[in-house]
Amino acid sequence: MFWSNYFIPTLKDTASEDAQVISNSLMLKSGMIRKNASGIYTWLPLGLRVLNKVENIVREEMNNAGAHEVLMPMVQPKDLWNESKRWDKFGPELLRFKDRHDRDFCLGPTHEEVITDLIKNNVKSYKELPLNIYQIQTKFRDEIRPRYGVMRSREFLMKDSYSFHLSEESLEETYQIMRNAYSKIFERIGLDFKIVKADSGAIGGDKSEEFHVLAENGEDTLAVSDKSDYAVNAELLLENGQDSKSLVGQESPDGNGLLEITKGIEVGHIFQLGKLYSENMNATVLDDSGKAKNMHMGCYGIGISRIVAAAIEQNFDDKGIIWPKSISPFDLNIITIGADKDKNIEASSRKLYKELTQKGFEVVLDDRDDGFGKKIKDSELIGVPVSIVFGKNFTDHKKVEIIFRNGEKVASALNEVEEII
Repeated sequence: MFWSNYFIPTLKDTASEDAQVISNSLMLKSGMIRKNASGIYTWLPLGLRVLNKVENIVREEMNNAGAHEVLMPMVQPKDLWNESKRWDKFGPELLRFKDRHDRDFCLGPTHEEVITDLIKNNVKSYKELPLNIYQIQTKFRDEIRPRYGVMRSREFLMKDSYSFHLSEESLEETYQIMRNAYSKIFERIGLDFKIVKADSGAIGGDKSEEFHVLAENGEDTLAVSDKSDYAVNAELLLENGQDSKSLVGQESPDGNGLLEITKGIEVGHIFQLGKLYSENMNATVLDDSGKAKNMHMGCYGIGISRIVAAAIEQNFDDKGIIWPKSISPFDLNIITIGADKDKNIEASSRKLYKELTQKGFEVVLDDRDDGFGKKIKDSELIGVPVSIVFGKNFTDHKKVEIIFRNGEKVASALNEVEEII
């Protein structure tokens, strides 16, 4: 990838309304996204590389957990939402419209109705259960006040999965499998997170937990124990208009340690739905005695696009983004300075670029006709972990300068580069 012919439209500044949170400001400045309308964004090549890496990690862990991938329609008919009794209940976030035949549809904010209808028409026996189905797809929720960039947008990319069971015990087993899969996802990405007891909200159900990335700009206030993994959305512990600060120092409900208050960004939510949808939509299978039984359901969502923003909120400095290695758009940036005066710089940098690429590194070569200051600032802004500079030191001493994103610098001969990076 050569920077000179790659589409990375970086910006020096962003509008004040786009700088409400650091992630949105940095995503705009680094050329990851551009705003199309309120709460709707175009993902540019750099941003899409990161988004795809998050998606791939999620997909791998979902497959490892035994889930099966499908792709359901974004446009959903009113009839299904009437069956689940959510057409009116969901509220104005559900974007409703009519087609040319005056039939009612909505843009899918979630897919409980579609998947329940699919399974009830195609699964007839308990022998086909348990079944866990997932998709990675665009969702739309007509937020009244979209804000914080892709962290609270109207259109977003989500992984949603749904499990079907004959018994509560089977549902609980899959719920724990998914809980562990989500933990692996966030561990692989490299994020500091908490599993938080939560309210089921508009989705409904008997039990739910949220996964929160810890960050100062988080929308949710969490009460966490200082001596255990206990964490809960603070609002669930507050009564009569109490302020969350009143919880600080109280004994943790699990009996281990005292409560502290922190901020979190919700990036995942898992639910035990029970028979909420299967009863409303008459989704049954035959049990081992031939009797029709309503299926127990689980629902498991994870915000793919929101994870990108949350990762930035947790990993940045005054120079730009500091990506966790697993989702960095590039592993390395090779920077050339003075290639027009020293032809060996161009030849050697391209040779190293080819060698490292062939060895599996994702490399961008900054061959633009700009000075070192501009190139290193852009490299730091977009968060490349390592920059390799061909400049005066290479002309004079045949050594490149390796600059790590944390500021560490090392001079190296070409044959030692791979060992150092």
